[in-house]
Amino acid sequence: MTAQKSKSAVAFTDEERAAMKEHAQELKTAARRGSRTKKADGEQDVLEKIAGMAESDRVMAERIHAIVTANAPDLAPKTWYGMPAYAKDGKVVCFFQSAEKFKARYATLGFNDIANLDDGTMWPTAFALTTLTDADEKRIGELVKKAAA
Repeated sequence: MTAQKSKSAVAFTDEERAAMKEHAQELKTAARRGSRTKKADGEQDVLEKIAGMAESDRVMAERIHAIVTANAPDLAPKTWYGMPAYAKDGKVVCFFQSAEKFKARYATLGFNDIANLDDGTMWPTAFALTTLTDADEKRIGELVKKAAA
């Protein structure tokens, strides 16, 4: 292993650093809003992030947003590391990560540990998305309902 490989193995990518900076800005914005933060503020932030995505990611993110808000209306939209996310009591339950953001070959729908998806001793917490079919949308709706319960 060369010194260069070793150094890059522990360093953050430009995309990861950008996501951390976005998260720091999100925390500052939330602190400025304070107790007057409304669900509408978070939704506007999410819709702005979605609007700025590449078309293939934007189309999926718009559908995910519609599915989450229809199936789990109690979850509050917010941005999280620059991604659309949906929270319960301030904790992120699920999020959409665009493929473009981290130069990946697929987008991701992820669930954090607060999500009520437990199923035995092992269950998925993230799903790779290249497109959304009707069946995928139905499954996502079911997962989001279960996660938010």
